[in-house]
Amino acid sequence: MRKLGLVGGMGPESTVPYYHDIVYGVQERVGKNYFPNLTVESVNVFDVLRLCGEQKYDELTDYLFQAINNLAKSGADFAALSANTPHIVFDKLQELSPIPLISIVESACKEAEKRNLKKIGLLGTIFTMTEDFFKQPFSRRNIEIVVPSDAEMGYVNQKISSELEHGIIKEDTLESFTKIISRMQTEENIEAIVLGCTELSLLLNDKNSPVPCLDTMQIHIRDIINEIMK
Repeated sequence: MRKLGLVGGMGPESTVPYYHDIVYGVQERVGKNYFPNLTVESVNVFDVLRLCGEQKYDELTDYLFQAINNLAKSGADFAALSANTPHIVFDKLQELSPIPLISIVESACKEAEKRNLKKIGLLGTIFTMTEDFFKQPFSRRNIEIVVPSDAEMGYVNQKISSELEHGIIKEDTLESFTKIISRMQTEENIEAIVLGCTELSLLLNDKNSPVPCLDTMQIHIRDIINEIMK
């Protein structure tokens, strides 16, 4: 088994299911009397969002690299970031990291390709929806990414930071999100929606979404488990 180093805290509400689903997912693969050895390095999601907002990407890289370096010193064989937004500096982190990194964006891309999707919507923080780091890997696979309108993106971003990051789930927020997805389905012909923030799965799933969901957290967890099993 390979040891995972997980950069968590981005935010705590998604770090908890990452930990739970990874350890029990590995247990399911190997038997009831085994849990994998892993280390979690928790960082401050609000520092991450602030540095993104100020476009201080070198500082963000340094901040996350320190966390990855701590994980490497703990004996981790590979690492993963438990959030989509910090992948804005993933390429630089991968260059600097002393251990391999598993990208949540690449995991989501492979899943979209596997499902033969050609046009999909994207929800996430304002940085994930507006910057190119999430869209480019999909574009290279000839998969079109559609984002909400400017007003809708502002609303989605605000609800993520003020509610979902704190574990707050509101019925009216769900209703508004599903309306946004329905509009994108009708007007943009999206085939699925990417839950491009790991907290979005607290709110949306295949049962309540107008189109199928690509849950980046669960897709990422599956690839992490595969890596542990190596």
